[in-house]
Amino acid sequence: MVRAFVLLALGGPDPPAPPGPAPSSPAPCRVLYARTFGTPPRPGTPLRPGGPPRQRLRRKEQLLAVARQVASQCRLLQSSLGRPSSPQLPQLPDEPISLQDAPGGLFQLPPGDPFPEGTTVAWLSVLALAFALVCDPQENLLLAEITLRRLAPRLLASLRLLGPGADVLLRPETADLLLDRLLPHGQMLFLNERFLQAMDREMGIKASR
Repeated sequence: MVRAFVLLALGGPDPPAPPGPAPSSPAPCRVLYARTFGTPPRPGTPLRPGGPPRQRLRRKEQLLAVARQVASQCRLLQSSLGRPSSPQLPQLPDEPISLQDAPGGLFQLPPGDPFPEGTTVAWLSVLALAFALVCDPQENLLLAEITLRRLAPRLLASLRLLGPGADVLLRPETADLLLDRLLPHGQMLFLNERFLQAMDREMGIKASR
């Protein structure tokens, strides 16, 4: 099962260190959209201290911790490829861009960092953005990569993430609808092209391949 999906704007590369011994930090990443999945608590499970508000704050902290680690992985990969990251979202034409060579990867989070159980994170980087799935350790990681490569172009197209007027923060319902179709209740699906094409037509999405 998928525990969470995170869409983030990457921070920039490490800026030049200012005079003095203290090194500067990379520009912070920004969570544009996040959604968690999970089963309801079992009957009789005691409520955690603080109630729902505390749980929401804890969930937000967990997702931000994941986003920071994804951003760090992206910077490391881009640096190794000689492609320094940019904090600015480029203004691109309306034509969809190809994601065939979009870099991605996997890394593991140990128990307690930040989730109580160990998890595996699959991520995909597209220019100054990154998409990540937080998965249970036993999940099919090849399917996780396929799911990310299906989600990413459709989110880019429907939310206009790489063009003027990117409005993911103002239209979370669009991202919710896509996740409901492609990742219902956190379950990854084997979907054929006919289903995907029908969904794209229904939602008016012109996604890149």
